[in-house]
Parts: sequence; C-alpha cells; structure tokens
Amino acid sequence: MNRRELLTLGMIAALPAAALAQQPNATRRLGVLSVTAADDAIGQTRSMVLVEALAGLGWKERDNLKIDWRSGGGDRVRIAQLADELIALKPDILLAVGTPSVEELRRRTTTIPIVFAVVTDPVSQGFVENLAHPGGNVTGFTDYDGPLAGKWLEMLTQVTPKVSHVAVVYNPATAPFAPLMLRTIEDAARTLHVTVEPAPVNDAVSIAALASRKVDGLLVLPDFFTMANRGHLLATIVKARVPAVFWSRTFVDEGGLMSYSTDSTEQLRRAASYVDRILKGAQAADLPVQNPTKFELAVNLKTAKSLGVTLSPALLAVANDVIE
Repeated sequence: MNRRELLTLGMIAALPAAALAQQPNATRRLGVLSVTAADDAIGQTRSMVLVEALAGLGWKERDNLKIDWRSGGGDRVRIAQLADELIALKPDILLAVGTPSVEELRRRTTTIPIVFAVVTDPVSQGFVENLAHPGGNVTGFTDYDGPLAGKWLEMLTQVTPKVSHVAVVYNPATAPFAPLMLRTIEDAARTLHVTVEPAPVNDAVSIAALASRKVDGLLVLPDFFTMANRGHLLATIVKARVPAVFWSRTFVDEGGLMSYSTDSTEQLRRAASYVDRILKGAQAADLPVQNPTKFELAVNLKTAKSLGVTLSPALLAVANDVIE
C-alpha cells in the first residue's frame, strides 16, 4: 500500500459519522421491535407500511437496508429477550413500536438511535427530556394527547340506555401510563356525572371476569396486551352485553362498538422519515417528538343493534366511519 492509499484511508477514518452515513453503497441495518405478534393482522399492516415508506425514501430491503424484525406478542418477558437479540446484532438504528419495546431497548443502549411509534406520554415515562428537545438517543411519534381519554368517556354518555357506571380496562404491566389516563377520565367523570372504576387485566381469567362486573359500560385503554388478546376481550364484552369504547379502530372492525383513535399506520410512515434522517446523519436528540395530528371516530351500527343500544345523532354526525 502506497502513501497516497494510506492517506486516503486515514481521511475516511477521520470522517464524522454523519458523513459515513451518507456513503451511497453502504448497507445499513435497522432493528424493529414490535409488541404485537408476528402473525397479527395489524402488525403485518404496519410492517408493510414501514417497508413502503422506507422504500419511498430510498431505503430498500435486500438492496441498501437490512431489517431485523422481532415481534413480542404482548409478552413482556419475550419482548425483553427480543431486545437482547436486536442489540446483539449491532444495528445502525432501532425502531420501537409500543411502550414496552421502548422501555426494553433503552435499558440496553444509550448509543444506538431509537425511533419510537405508537407510544404514550414519553416524557412522564422518562424516554425523553421533553418533546421539543428529546436529548439522548430516543425520539419518535406519540399516539395520545391529553384530552383523548376524556373523549372516550364522553362517547359512552352518548349511548341510550344511559351509561353511568364504567369500568376502565388495561394491563398495568403493559400500560404503565394508565394512571395518567385514569386521572383525565376521573376528571371528565365528575363533569359527566359518571362513576368509573379501574379494571386491570393480565390474563385470560381476568379478561373473562369482566363479564361479571356490575357496570353498564367499558372503556379499553391503549394497551398492547388488550390488542394482542382482542379476540378474547371482544367475546367477553359480547357476553357482558354492555357498550364499550376502544383505543383502536381495529376493535371496531372486528365487532367492537366504538373507537376514537389516532392512525397508527400513519405513525409508521412518519417514523420512516426519522429513520431516514438519522441514517443520513441526523441526531435523535435534535429531532422533536411529534404528537398525533390525525384522529378518527369509528362506530359499528351492527354491534349497536345487537346490544340493543342507540347512538346519539350528534355522535353519528361526526363519525369518520360508520360500519353497517
């Protein structure tokens, strides 16, 4: 090797990471950790959206990007194991879908950039310093803003027969942000003259027990445990014969009564833009965490009829999607 070659290698070694990130022929590695199961329909849709969005930005699998997919199926122990696997692969960047995914990945690295999506209240959970300036190696897109939980409860009050006693369903292990939402719901309950009570669930037995609760409505909080177990949950609600409001329209598509939610697939598209920017040299600490901008109200009139309930004309008038 001659002197010119040695000088060239020295110059490359001295390049900052941002410059190296933009080398056109380099294959980069993205690790994706999702809390949904690999064969879950909503998880598959999100994966497809992510791949399409990245390809639109010039990052194509089997070309200049390798994606390592890991899916936890709502199991915290499994999610932790998968986080270990991804870190061991030494990816250039990580994408965490869901709160448990962020928790496990950030415990294991302070250097690999982490972009998150479908995450609630990242500041209170300690994922970022603040939304505008996240600091550290974590940034991304939230699925919740403050008034949303109150809206869910308000929707239940627009049902006839009247709903006045509501159980709030969540798994404390996979929804650590639930106390934040419960406070908002309790504040709204006082104004709406509704009694609310927590209804924590963590397995099939506790889900089945919901059918015997002496309430006349259910509110299901954002929680990947409830998403992963939505078939059992929906069957239990049918048995209980009470109206329920959900955090994702996936429940409504599969027979739930109502949902008011963000568009999680849109969050994956937006997350792809941050993956692109970081792979091209941006720092996660400098990319602001973004709150949701798109919401949709979905109602299922077929389910309403089977429950013997009537939804108010005001609620139907503002629905984005009415399933008949």
